[in-house]
Amino acid sequence: MRRLLAAVAVVLAASTLAGCGTDPLAEQYRAGSEKDYIAGDGTVETYVADQRRSPDDFSGETDQGGTLSSGELIGEVTVLNFWYAGCPPCRAEAPDLQALADEFADDGVQFVGVNTRDEAGTAAAFADTFGLTYPSLLDYRTAAVQLAFSAAIPPNAVPTTLVLDREGRIAARILGQVTEPSILRAIITDTVAETD
Repeated sequence: MRRLLAAVAVVLAASTLAGCGTDPLAEQYRAGSEKDYIAGDGTVETYVADQRRSPDDFSGETDQGGTLSSGELIGEVTVLNFWYAGCPPCRAEAPDLQALADEFADDGVQFVGVNTRDEAGTAAAFADTFGLTYPSLLDYRTAAVQLAFSAAIPPNAVPTTLVLDREGRIAARILGQVTEPSILRAIITDTVAETD
């Protein structure tokens, strides 16, 4: 019996280690590159309505000088983008996100950034540079927004984009840069089209 338990333990340990070796986020961390962020690989995950999870409640200050809470997002489809100014993929995707925000403005879709590292001035300068009209929650001090999502669908990389349905549940996650705006457009369109 002891030999069987020992053999099972060895197999489990080996499979756990093998699993760690195939995780692209873990590999980036272990590589120790000096790019100062972990980039997602563009993985897109969508969730059917009965499998969607809700984040915990959150609120915070925005780069536009106001406050915003999760309760204010209920009732409309929301696109949440986790970013910071020094992140190259965040800079690359910013114009596409603003174009989609403009495209869906008449459909009541809300775009909200979640800045994970910058002070208000830096976040506002980024918004000005890229012509972003939507607010960003300043999450650098408390990580309250990131923590609110950690139990449901964690934003494990920067950038990460989440689409929330009208009930505030996570309908989709794009882990990494939005390189194909048509994919995010399709996700938003499908989520908007859902009935209550």
